[in-house]
Amino acid sequence: MTVEATTAESAAGVAAGSATGSAWAAELSFATQIARAAGRVLMDRYERLERIDHKSARDVVTEADHESEELIIAAIRDRFPGDAILAEESGAHAAGAPPADMAASLAAHRVWVIDPLDGTVNYANGLPVFCVSIGLVADGRPVVGVVLDPTRSELFAASADGPATLNDRSIRASTKDKLSDGVISLSLSGRSVQNRARAIRREIRISRSMGSAALALAYVGNGRFDAFLQESSLSLWDVAAAGLIAEQGGATVTAFDGGPWYDATKASRSIGAIAAPPAHHPRILRLANDR
Repeated sequence: MTVEATTAESAAGVAAGSATGSAWAAELSFATQIARAAGRVLMDRYERLERIDHKSARDVVTEADHESEELIIAAIRDRFPGDAILAEESGAHAAGAPPADMAASLAAHRVWVIDPLDGTVNYANGLPVFCVSIGLVADGRPVVGVVLDPTRSELFAASADGPATLNDRSIRASTKDKLSDGVISLSLSGRSVQNRARAIRREIRISRSMGSAALALAYVGNGRFDAFLQESSLSLWDVAAAGLIAEQGGATVTAFDGGPWYDATKASRSIGAIAAPPAHHPRILRLANDR
């Protein structure tokens, strides 16, 4: 799809989005429309890939990643030319002329943080668990987040001053009284990992691993997962949109050590996060960090 077409789509949705009263209605509507366009790119290529490249021993990239990212970046450049961009495949794109310090630019400007295809290993292997993630960060905090599962036509969205939604319907995080009823997305690493994993599993119903961190974290926003725990290996584009969705859905979201969940100074693949209902977050945090 052309940039002109995606921009026209976003413009058509702005009027509807502005009715919500959010200060970020235009950006949320834009992100929604561009995510849907990128999702169509992914589905056009799904199970018809011509090339799969290895980024590392355990990670791959496909032509669909690149096509989806190029579409999103072109649309942002057309609609919001003054904004910076941080993308998984192509890295940081400063607004205007490249500054001497890219990190400073990303901290100072509005930044679109995008993952054009989260769950690439699933996608490349034909497993229908992947998503497009688009977040907007302003003054160092996420203010717009959209996570699209194109296989189910499910779009999770939130703004910092509005509710979390799934296909335009408000959603809420889990309200289960007992942690023992919890179904949790769990990924631990590092020291004492086996002991800590056993301790957590003793107090919940069961753990699951989806292979798409952004989608799993967004699922906390509507209670499909009662909690999300990942100790490391996340990047800003994994959490920028999905963390906001979980938070606006009513979950408590923190870094793995209990600090702020979004920190632009963190290096790629160095981030950990915990999202859980407020009543259970302190207990999960203690169990996860009890070494």
